Amino acid sequence: MARRGTALIFVFIMIFALSGAQQPAWAADAAATADPLVQLLINKGVLTAEEGKAIAQAPLAAQHDKLLALLRDKGVISSDEFSALAPASAQVSSSLIASTSPMVAPVEPTKVEAPKPEAPKFIPAIAPVRALQLEPAKPNGLIPDIKLGSGARLKLYGMFKASVIHDSSSPLGTDMPLPGFFTDTGPGAGAEFRAKARSARAGANFEWPDMSPRLALTGRIEVDFEGDYTRVLNRNISSIRSSQPSIRLAWVRLDRAIGEKSSVFALFGQDWTPFGSSTLPNLFETTGLGLGFGTLYERAPQARFGYGYNFGGDYQVRVQPEIAIVLPAYGNTPTDLGGQLGMGERQGADSGRPEIQGRVVTQWQLDHAKGVVPAQFIVSFVQGERHVMVRAQDVPKAFSTYVDPVTGLEPFQNGVGLSSNRWGVSTEVQLPTRWFTLTAKAFTGADLRFYFVGELYSNFNDVAGLTCPTGGTTCNASSIDGSSTLVFGYDANGLAHVAPQRPVRAKGFFVNLGLPLSRLANAEPSGRNAGWTFYLHYSFDEAVARDVRKLFDAATYQGTTGSTLWGNTRNKSDLAAATLYYKLNNLVSFGLEESYYRTRATGGLPDPMWMGKEATAWHDLRFESGPIFTF
Repeated sequence: MARRGTALIFVFIMIFALSGAQQPAWAADAAATADPLVQLLINKGVLTAEEGKAIAQAPLAAQHDKLLALLRDKGVISSDEFSALAPASAQVSSSLIASTSPMVAPVEPTKVEAPKPEAPKFIPAIAPVRALQLEPAKPNGLIPDIKLGSGARLKLYGMFKASVIHDSSSPLGTDMPLPGFFTDTGPGAGAEFRAKARSARAGANFEWPDMSPRLALTGRIEVDFEGDYTRVLNRNISSIRSSQPSIRLAWVRLDRAIGEKSSVFALFGQDWTPFGSSTLPNLFETTGLGLGFGTLYERAPQARFGYGYNFGGDYQVRVQPEIAIVLPAYGNTPTDLGGQLGMGERQGADSGRPEIQGRVVTQWQLDHAKGVVPAQFIVSFVQGERHVMVRAQDVPKAFSTYVDPVTGLEPFQNGVGLSSNRWGVSTEVQLPTRWFTLTAKAFTGADLRFYFVGELYSNFNDVAGLTCPTGGTTCNASSIDGSSTLVFGYDANGLAHVAPQRPVRAKGFFVNLGLPLSRLANAEPSGRNAGWTFYLHYSFDEAVARDVRKLFDAATYQGTTGSTLWGNTRNKSDLAAATLYYKLNNLVSFGLEESYYRTRATGGLPDPMWMGKEATAWHDLRFESGPIFTF
């Protein structure tokens, strides 16, 4: 059924792509000039449609000179080339024309300086962090940095953040905060100091030319150095400063206008997921970005399709539903790391079906003041299935030859397979105004470990009503990929069963408030005090306590007393942060963040360990500060 639905979606998009439609306004603007050379330069992205119209409106005798001047100002031709192509009258300055003094010495050629950026007329309001594109791309809408011989155009971008960090408690010794109670810190809280340079990112936006004025072909590839560290013989000692690049984004997208107000798109590749990733908080700590503390986001390979309609009006209302088939992934760590690296993730792919995700976005202009972007309200969902397999040779001996007394069959002689469901729903809002910008998200679901919430739990073995006749670990069996353990047992009637695996349920939210301090203080837009902003953030993440206790029951059943399958009994974490930014210019900013991370245990169970003793709460007071360079 999933394959048939995927085929229908693809056919639906292709029908729109190939069908004729009314030419949109932006396509008509591109054809406003009759000069074939100017039209060619517009199609290649050298000139904008507005610049082409300005040339066409100039007197016929002056159009050639105006085009050459524009090409010179854009750096397409040099000053020498301009001098060679333009008539002498276009090269003589007005001051020389007005002068009647005799020339007694040769006049040096006038140097043409690069145009300086125009001074800002106002301080913009804070724009929300939006990872997913909403408005359709337009043909020839990319102003490139590089043009390839094939006709493709590229625009490069990137950032680099260098920061110093102090944590009052970092149990796992990572340079990003994680929920507590993964491991004990020993006699102290586990304070750490770090200097961090791996927050470096680089990417390129692409555009490919097409003959149709209604079809835009765009793409993006982005990498960063937030991945793992190099472990080879010549780097083992210095691995801490040898982080490796990894892919963040890699996709291509087709946008087609089907009228003045509507458009469709199809995207293929790795992008932010429709479920939960539309709204992100503005935090200075971006390696984890509140991982395990209630932010909820992810990037994954997908094929995504959407339809957008712009109702227009005073509030410029736009509605866009989207649906995607996504690689099903669960992020359960196998005991054999080499197996994970060699096989990739299996428990989602072994379900034999894609994960289905979608979102509906409503956008409108909430505040009509200058420099305020539109507001958005988003609802998103996810539904998927996880499947785990145990080979016959790994079934515990006590059950491998078990014969069902009712059917007379050996139910475990060929191995065992179990499935569990994932689901989730999020509601998100982004409200930019001239005074503040409020973003918020609330979510609920089950088995959301891959999306960095639910206290990073995935599933548990529900051993209620089962007993292990031999005790110990002989009732356990490892999955084929080594990332799950199935549990066998006998019920009250003496019949053998495999304990069902159920998803850990989760819920949470975050609220992020941004204040444009410089705008509120009426600072001079072109002055040095125009770049101050301040953010307050709070987020909360919870795994249902009943499910966490089931984790503990399963661990005890398996003979590992004192811990659960994931190592502890945490079930709630929250984060409070205050972040101050100073924007020196468009390329350089400075940030300072004070944050408080806290994790609490479920209670009613043996308490986890922290600082060498049992504790019901763990906390970390964190400081991070440094510059951010962008290009």
